[in-house]
Formats: sequence, structure tokens, C-alpha cells
Amino acid sequence: MAEPWRDPATIQSLLRDSETWAVVGLSGNHHRTAYRIAATLQRRGKRVVPIHPDAPEVLGEQGYATLADVPFAIDVVDVFRRSEAAGEFADQAVEVGAGGVWFQLGVVDVEAFRRTTAAGVPMVMDVCPTIEWRST
Repeated sequence: MAEPWRDPATIQSLLRDSETWAVVGLSGNHHRTAYRIAATLQRRGKRVVPIHPDAPEVLGEQGYATLADVPFAIDVVDVFRRSEAAGEFADQAVEVGAGGVWFQLGVVDVEAFRRTTAAGVPMVMDVCPTIEWRST
């Protein structure tokens, strides 16, 4: 059996049913993976919300320093941070009422997964939306 954080039904549900994606770590650096994935999300019709300490505007969207600063509902919090730093963003996602949490390829925090899903928030880890869309 695959890891529970790579559940195909959860992956497809988040991709299909979520409109507003807060992207933690998104900056205006075109060479970073977060930028490329955020651009793909936009091409797929998603609203991208940059979450970055400097709160830059990226891809035409206003950035915010923290998830708590976002003044509207967030469907998915997409985290581009190392595994050891990612868990706090899953906790923040639960605190702000996000509909789901997505940790990118290579980002795994089993305890954060347990906390997040125990709070009733669906979560995937070690998964890339671009790759998932290619496989459908």
C-alpha cells in the first residue's frame, strides 16, 4: 500500500475542487521551482497567493507575509520549504481554516501529516501537482 499522504483520491480532489492556492515560499525568482509550479497552477485556472516574508507581488497576485495575513479563504496551502521547516505551515493552514495542505516533492513530515489530518484537513506530501496533472 502507498503512503497515506499520497492517496490518489485526495490528490485528485485537491487538484479538481480547490480554486485558491496559497504558495508558501513563492517569490518573483523565475528560476525557482515554486515560481514554475505557481505559474502552472494559474494556467490551470487556480488563483495563486504568494506567501513570503517580503510579501512581493508575484504573477500579478498580491503577496502576504503570513497565511494569517490573507484576508480571504484559502483552499490549499502549497508548501515549498524543507521538510524540517514545513510542519509549522501545515499547523498554520489548520489555524486559518484552509481546505487542504500540499507538501511538494521531497517534503515529508509525518507528524505534521498526523496533526493536520487529525484536525480534519486533507493533506498530501511528496507530490507535485504538475506531475499529477500530466498523469491524468
